[in-house]
Amino acid sequence: MNLKGKLIIITGVSKGIGLATAQALLEAGAVVAGWGRSKPKLDHLDFHFFPTDVQDQYSVEDAFTQTTQQLGADIFGLINNAGLGITGKFEELSVEDWRTMFRTNVDGIFYCTRLVLPEMKRLESGHIINISSIAGTTGIEEMSGYCATKHAVRGISASLYKEVRNFGIKVTCIYPGSVQTNFFDNIGSVTANENMMQPEDIASTILHALQSSPNYHHVDIEVRPLMPKGKQKR
Repeated sequence: MNLKGKLIIITGVSKGIGLATAQALLEAGAVVAGWGRSKPKLDHLDFHFFPTDVQDQYSVEDAFTQTTQQLGADIFGLINNAGLGITGKFEELSVEDWRTMFRTNVDGIFYCTRLVLPEMKRLESGHIINISSIAGTTGIEEMSGYCATKHAVRGISASLYKEVRNFGIKVTCIYPGSVQTNFFDNIGSVTANENMMQPEDIASTILHALQSSPNYHHVDIEVRPLMPKGKQKR
């Protein structure tokens, strides 16, 4: 699939995986609508930033309206990347932290995806990529809330792809292991380090999925660092 001129929306574009993916897509010739709470340092004629808080239904709807008015309604791809994690023992998690994770990681996917589907169905073409996590396939101590949201992303993706595949729409769910991003800034038990995967690695996987031939569908992709603790001494 040639991405030249294709309009692709990326949420959580301000940094990390979102920013790296925007850069990769621009290099591939795509037109990128970046949705995020803060504008990234990215200067390109085909990059367009729209302030968006995916937790807020009306913020998402406003970003969608601005995007389609400025760039057109023919949206080829949506990359649901925005997400966050808050750690803590189950009984010590605040209700607000729990709700914040669900509003961002789960509700945000619903708010964004429901808007692009009608036109994708009409065109019988489109690709939705949801960024889950290894946490969406297992349980992690003191990350129950985050795991719950990423399991939800898995369930949404698995259900939606069956719902829209006969309309020519792809839904891909990616499950990264540890990536060296700001995600770990608020997680005291883990320090981001160079042995983790890099945002550019995940961006290359996203690009590969988007560029696949129309009848070739990546449903679930799990990626992990090969040597998460670095080279071991013999």
